[in-house]
Amino acid sequence: MEISLKDKVVVITGACGGIGLPMAKIFAENGAKVAVCDLKNAEKAAEEICHLGFVAKGYDFDITDAKAVGIAMEAISADLGSIQVLINNAGINVGPDERKHVDEFNDEWWDAIINVDLTGTYHCTKKAIPYMTEGGSIINISSIVGMVGLRNQCAFDAAKAGVIHFTKAIALELAPQGIRANVVCPGSIGIDLTNQLWSQNTAMQGLLSHIPMGRQCKPEEVANVCAFLASDLSSYMTGTVIPVDGGWTCGGFARDF
Repeated sequence: MEISLKDKVVVITGACGGIGLPMAKIFAENGAKVAVCDLKNAEKAAEEICHLGFVAKGYDFDITDAKAVGIAMEAISADLGSIQVLINNAGINVGPDERKHVDEFNDEWWDAIINVDLTGTYHCTKKAIPYMTEGGSIINISSIVGMVGLRNQCAFDAAKAGVIHFTKAIALELAPQGIRANVVCPGSIGIDLTNQLWSQNTAMQGLLSHIPMGRQCKPEEVANVCAFLASDLSSYMTGTVIPVDGGWTCGGFARDF
């Protein structure tokens, strides 16, 4: 059975790069009407999808601003129709030079990461629910570090673990409304930023030995799992945590990068 997303209104945050843009394209190719959301340049990314012959519209807003999120969700519903799928993909993390022991970790980075990765997910979920229909699907992007702790990234670990338990909480609360909520936990993803980091850092190159499949995840592989969760094929799944990590969390997880 093929995955069908035909005419589903899909909201994707952080949709201008990383795994967000490939995800937006895959959803559009499968018939969805995609609301491309990001802090800036969302309309440009949406135009790129439209030029391929698909339906997309861009919305620039800050997910840490509850009022701005509410205005955006109202606009999306007015422009494209009731929201069937929300993918909370937007997130940030510190670079390798800012990864510090907890007693040296920068307080400003803590606030920024928690605000974007966790509080932003909360704002978008809360503000989207009034515009969601029965049968809706919320998909939150966490990380394997939300499942297994990682040294020197206390804020990212905390935020992504919070996303997992937030997802379980809303799965319980929204089930009577016919809205499902699941969470996807990618491992290291082969995007420009991580590819550059891995190529320049011998310690990170050694992490390939901890991935049973011996490679990083492709952005499309995360998008395909999200497409399944957005479709009716996953209609009896809610509160589920799905690692997309090449087997990394099966054992031998490296905690020192």
